[in-house]
Amino acid sequence: MKIVPVLKTVPVLKTAPELKTRNIRLTVEYDGTAYSGWQKQRESQTVQGTLEDRLKQVCGHPVDLLVAGRTDSGVHGLGQTANFHTTSTMPLDKIQNVLNHLLPRDIRVVKAQEMPETFHATYHAKAKLYRYVIRNSKDHTVFDRHTYHHVRSALNVAAMKQAAKFLTGTHDFTSFRGTLGKWANPRRTITKINIQKKGYEIILEYTGVSFLHQMIRILSGTLLYVGLGKLKPADVKDILKSKDRKKAGPTLPPNGLFLVKVYYPQTFPPVKKRVKREREEE
Repeated sequence: MKIVPVLKTVPVLKTAPELKTRNIRLTVEYDGTAYSGWQKQRESQTVQGTLEDRLKQVCGHPVDLLVAGRTDSGVHGLGQTANFHTTSTMPLDKIQNVLNHLLPRDIRVVKAQEMPETFHATYHAKAKLYRYVIRNSKDHTVFDRHTYHHVRSALNVAAMKQAAKFLTGTHDFTSFRGTLGKWANPRRTITKINIQKKGYEIILEYTGVSFLHQMIRILSGTLLYVGLGKLKPADVKDILKSKDRKKAGPTLPPNGLFLVKVYYPQTFPPVKKRVKREREEE
């Protein structure tokens, strides 16, 4: 009798399906009064730290947020942009709704968008729009006191507009740089400065590719001195050329500053080189 060997079949182990990673962009608004800026810190409450904590609850795993520009303590965001990667399959609208339910009332996600894998909120940002608000009146208002800088003396808005013309374009802004980030290249490009008066408010808006630490607040303090008559419009041109911070105006408080909008291109090529991160204007 012929013996036929019995072949044993080896069970095929099924591997778990690979989870697809999604790249999600958030547009965030926040009142920065209660926070020590955007960037997370061990000992302080920050906007990034708060958002990442709630995102961990929503997505079921730790999340690292990449941001367009870090804002400092007390500074506000109207159109801050950040992105994160997640394996969560939760629909975008539900991510936004659940996140807003968990967040404190001074932080809100305005929009959530699915983005290409290559999108990077920091390195693909083309330009940013910042706004500084001055309330020019004898009295302040109790309810909005955290969202403007109060100046009692009348300001010459026409002189401020004239001075602003010397600041547009590409310049060495050493005279308008704060104490941090002095290693950064001081050459920056401001494409537009718009100054307008609306009732008691004087609104200064700056559009540029990037800004130095405290640059917007120092520029606003210098233009304020022009409005008060402490500087002439032409003095701003000389201050710019001097590269001397002591000749410029004061650094205005953070509560009047807002990051309004971040501009991005239509396509997002892969970022090949991670350049050293520069500290943004807060």
